Amino acid sequence: MPLHILITLVVAGIAFIALLTWAFGLSRPLRLKTSDEARAAWLRHWPEDTVGAVHIAPDGAAALIETDHGPGVVFAMGADSTGHRLDGAEIRETPKGLRIIFHDFATPRLDVPLPPEARARWQQILTEAA
Repeated sequence: MPLHILITLVVAGIAFIALLTWAFGLSRPLRLKTSDEARAAWLRHWPEDTVGAVHIAPDGAAALIETDHGPGVVFAMGADSTGHRLDGAEIRETPKGLRIIFHDFATPRLDVPLPPEARARWQQILTEAA
């Protein structure tokens, strides 16, 4: 098979797969809608924890999880979630919410947009745990 035909078929195939992924809604980012969803997402990563309270961000992209091992955050990474404990993380206030800087090179910083009352509640939980 000539190379230009092979390249055309490969590019068209990749574009078709991307179009199908988008059309079936499989490219939408995960949103945590309920406390049970956030709790289940946390327990998938930390099954030995006992989850206390769950505080979901208004946009559903992240949730603050109170556990018997201290607070953690579960957040969306594409269509899946990841959970991280907050021991050793830096929490900074931003004009729109909180910025969490994990001291783990494999984890990006997390900007959580929060209204003032939710921001105050999250900061209270995080300072009590420190």
